[in-house]
Amino acid sequence: MGVLVVVFFIFAGLYSDFLWFDQLGFATVLATQWVASAVMFTIGFLGMAVPVWASIMLAYRLRPVYAKLSSQLDRYQELVEPLRRLATYGIPVVLGLFAGFAAATRWEVVLLWLNRTPVGDIDPQFGLDVSFYLFELPFYRGLVGFASAVILLATLLTIAVSYLYGSIRVTGRELRISKAARIQIAILAALYIGLQAVSIWLDQYVTLNQTGDLITGVNYTDDNATIPGRVILAGIAALVAVLFLVTAFIGRWRLPVVGTALLLVAGLLVGTAYPWVVQRFQVDPNAKTLETPYIQRNIDLTRDAYDVADLEEIPYNATTDATAGALREDAETTASIRIIDPALVSPSISQLERFKNYYAFSPNLDVDRYQVDGESQDAVVALRELRQDPDDTWVNNTFVYTHGYGLVAAYGNQRSVDGQPVFLESGIPTSGALGEFEPRIYFGEASPEYSIVGAPKGNKAVELDFPSGEDGASETYNTFEGDAGPKLDSVLNKLVYALKFQSEQIFLSDDVTSESQIMYDRDPATRVKKVAPYLTLDSDPYPSVVDGRVVWIVDGYTTSDSYPYSRTVGLSTAIADSATNDQRFALDDINYIRNSVKATVDAYDGSVTLYAWDTEDAILKTWQKIYPSTLQPMSEMSGELMSHVRYPSDLFKVQRQILGQYHVTDAGKFYSRTDAWSTPADPQSEAAEAALQPPYYLTLQMPGQDEPTFSLYSTFVPRGTGDSASSVLTGYLAVDADAGAEAGKPGEGYGKLRLLTLPKDVTVPGPGQVQNAFNTDPEVSSLINLLKQGQSKVLNGNLLTLPVGGGLLYVQPVYVQSTGETSYPLLQKVLVAFGDQIAFEDTLDQALDSLFGGDSGADAGDGNTPETSTPTPGTPTEPTEPGAEPTTPTEPATGDPVTDQALRDVLAEAKTAMDDKAAALADGDWAAYGEADARLSDALGRALTLLNR
Repeated sequence: MGVLVVVFFIFAGLYSDFLWFDQLGFATVLATQWVASAVMFTIGFLGMAVPVWASIMLAYRLRPVYAKLSSQLDRYQELVEPLRRLATYGIPVVLGLFAGFAAATRWEVVLLWLNRTPVGDIDPQFGLDVSFYLFELPFYRGLVGFASAVILLATLLTIAVSYLYGSIRVTGRELRISKAARIQIAILAALYIGLQAVSIWLDQYVTLNQTGDLITGVNYTDDNATIPGRVILAGIAALVAVLFLVTAFIGRWRLPVVGTALLLVAGLLVGTAYPWVVQRFQVDPNAKTLETPYIQRNIDLTRDAYDVADLEEIPYNATTDATAGALREDAETTASIRIIDPALVSPSISQLERFKNYYAFSPNLDVDRYQVDGESQDAVVALRELRQDPDDTWVNNTFVYTHGYGLVAAYGNQRSVDGQPVFLESGIPTSGALGEFEPRIYFGEASPEYSIVGAPKGNKAVELDFPSGEDGASETYNTFEGDAGPKLDSVLNKLVYALKFQSEQIFLSDDVTSESQIMYDRDPATRVKKVAPYLTLDSDPYPSVVDGRVVWIVDGYTTSDSYPYSRTVGLSTAIADSATNDQRFALDDINYIRNSVKATVDAYDGSVTLYAWDTEDAILKTWQKIYPSTLQPMSEMSGELMSHVRYPSDLFKVQRQILGQYHVTDAGKFYSRTDAWSTPADPQSEAAEAALQPPYYLTLQMPGQDEPTFSLYSTFVPRGTGDSASSVLTGYLAVDADAGAEAGKPGEGYGKLRLLTLPKDVTVPGPGQVQNAFNTDPEVSSLINLLKQGQSKVLNGNLLTLPVGGGLLYVQPVYVQSTGETSYPLLQKVLVAFGDQIAFEDTLDQALDSLFGGDSGADAGDGNTPETSTPTPGTPTEPTEPGAEPTTPTEPATGDPVTDQALRDVLAEAKTAMDDKAAALADGDWAAYGEADARLSDALGRALTLLNR
């Protein structure tokens, strides 16, 4: 009975998996995995069990019938004989099961070998196609390793059985082996040593992936000592294998024993001592000269493997003087600078757009772009996802609260008069510049574990749609219409999912009908990973409105750790920064990566579509043979979808880490290591060990571009400089992240990497230096103190860097947040820096005008001026706790008696307003409180204006 229960649980798991894949249209993916695993298990089981069983049977049947045994062996035989038959079959079966399970996990390696696709590039050492290292070498090494384990176990068991039944006898110092046992053991030994010869031969190819102190791949010592030594050792091992075969027929063990000793000695001399001598006495004194060709191989193939070979390097003689008129040529860039920080604005959007406690937004929002009034507009976007109450009833959490509602998008370069985001799409029901689209979010990063949908109770919809309705109704209900999960239309299906989610209510509830569907595995990354298990996914899926639907766009990578001569990086380490942490990957140490697949997940019905993006990638071509018909060609991508495709951030992070060292393409300079760079620490990071600054999506115009483009950028500082505040800027890396809007084809510029290299004789401050300058500037500090009145917090936003005005411009939004429970950050000021000059103003254009002598470059108007004034539930000027004594703003002197008097008058008004606010708060008079708060904000604004004269 217990066995039947276990079997049913296993069946339930497999059956539910099949229902999920079948509903999604990817049943062939699951079938391929099951068939391949079953075949590999069978091969592994038989490949181990049959040779082991044959060895045991032969050793037993060829035993000497009348051998005289010792009394000790007689006793052993008496103990073993009753279990002999069980052991004869049981030992092979147990070993076969272990081997079968181990082989089943290697099905991908075998299928990659069977379906291998040539890369078309030849390695410079052996002249083999790179596909040999990607697909063939791992298979051959795995096969040799498996066969070696089988032969070794068979040999050991043969010796054990032969000794137990007298085929091997030890008499004093004499060792006697029967002819049958000798032949069997010698042949097995020959096979084992022969396999080691093959293994040593294959090891010479492994040198192309080994990481040394200087480079990855073959170096001078490997080429002239290690590889020839392994060829010699493989030949000696093959000779020893032949000697064991000779022994099987002539009965003399001396030759293979001497040969084995020779192999061990040769391994020490040829495999270890000789390479050490070559390295120590030939290479070390002449390393730069001898290693140069091998370093060049490492540089070239590493840049190929990480797809940075076509990097355009641009010398950038950055000026540090902010002269008038410098921004006029960069007017479009400065007008579209994103001042809304997606890492800080989530609380603001939550307070303004959440509406109900069962909605929530992600803590870190995404950056996208939309066409608004015929122009591309950077936007900060978020989905209003469902947040269930764990203490609510099972019925509510399963049938009623099933989905989120709507996408919220804010202009990246605008704020309202009081610092709130300005929305281009918002509200419930949703409205704005994005037109009509399906707003319901059933599949998202915060969706419930499972929901049951599609079955109205009677004729009444039971799913809560959104918290408003027609004719005065407070809520609107809806019934899901579509195909988004397996049907619960049978007793078996109900029972299977009741077991899967350990919820008997699924089986017993009358609300579950034949029309019900169960949604689960609703995270977009999870869905893509299940249907495309060969992909490594980007850590930042993002939502977009595409063709009337909200879809998640997920970037998928093909990776390998076997690309010859390419430097290995830890993927989780490479992408870790202040915005991304704690990522885990099945293959973490990689030396090859391609963004080969773009995937979409429909937020309404969860449908997954995979598009083949990098059609030249040999790994993707191979997987397409394994999983035919699962990927759509790029030509099937609509123009609207293409317009939201962006260059993925994780790929860019890996590339920037590689380019920190491999921007140097000259082998001599690379050897000297005098120009190594690193990504600067994030100035906003509060961790003890500051995390790296993340790359940022911006619309900007790089030198060499005709117009601004949606891009992704990062900066470089010298490696090993220690404190980030002392690091000057050495490089600026940007990639064209905009795929354009042409259906089925990305724009020609997409993916173009450009690296600005700064001259060494010009000191351009890095992000850490600029942040330190902001924090220590006397005027900025004085104004910050004003913003902190009433115990408000000042939050520095992302520190952006842009190549404008012939130099590098730094822009940082400054948010203010009060201490109230319902408060949220409001964008109040903007910091800018150019060279060693700083400006701190209410808007970006004002700051640029201040910095560049009245020339913001934005002739068409201030792209950052407030467009709307929205209610502010929690402003940064809220007072301290009730009863707290208000503080008087500092009275800085300007040096002008008239201005000083005006400033004192304004500060007196601010003091009065603060007193009135405190009194209104104590009386609970919110109308008076709001009026006093408005007066305080007005007074502080006029005070800042006077200080900036």
